Amino acid sequence: MSWWQGVVLGVVQGLTEFLPVSSSGHLVVAERALGVPRQGVVVEVALHVATLAAVLLVYRKRIWGLLAGLTRNDGSAWRYVALLGLATVPAGLAGVVLGDWFERAFNSLGVVGLDFLLTGAILWSTRRTAGRAAVSEPSWRGAGGIGLAQAFAILPGISRSGSTVAAALWVGVRPTQAAEFSFLMSIPVITGAAVLELPKLGGETFGVGAGPLVASFVAALLAGIAAIKLLVRLLERGAFHRFAPYCWALGAATLAWALRG
Repeated sequence: MSWWQGVVLGVVQGLTEFLPVSSSGHLVVAERALGVPRQGVVVEVALHVATLAAVLLVYRKRIWGLLAGLTRNDGSAWRYVALLGLATVPAGLAGVVLGDWFERAFNSLGVVGLDFLLTGAILWSTRRTAGRAAVSEPSWRGAGGIGLAQAFAILPGISRSGSTVAAALWVGVRPTQAAEFSFLMSIPVITGAAVLELPKLGGETFGVGAGPLVASFVAALLAGIAAIKLLVRLLERGAFHRFAPYCWALGAATLAWALRG
């Protein structure tokens, strides 16, 4: 991987991790389009850490407030953290139990194309729900539903942010708070994904080179910060569902590409 390919993959990862268009699906398509073999564990961990850092930087005040609330034994802070924990469980279980099955899905452009189409349908379904959302955080049942949406989004082409924000809107969480809950619940998931890859680092060389690795990290970090802020702004304007046509077009193009072999 050259440094410019690292930048492209980093930008793709950073933007699509948080915009509701599926980072995993875009990375599969981007690697095929660039003629770059699927990158190894070193690059995957670097991109995960970069997107994690983006969330921590954007939501640093909220995270610090929650931590301070926990130390003061604030009931509202404990409840919110418990809701985040509950929402994390389904994806963790799915990753452990069905990890190999999800991994095989990444090798199929056809699956990615179909999942892009499904992501578009999920986004389009929110065009009226945002206006009816009225609560600042989900119920226990709602948090469980958001967690199931996150587990479903392990599939390449299903957007994690798209499905979790949509699920939060469906259960009545206001748009800005829906984005906040979605991004905060990504912290343990992204961290867990990186940690699970760490044991594999022992058997892999850093053949990509320091330059491309740093370039991909910085690109993913900056793009991630920009994507989070953009998505929150679009949610506030009721424009979340407008990503649907893009997902449908990309899904159709990916399916056509897959059919051509």
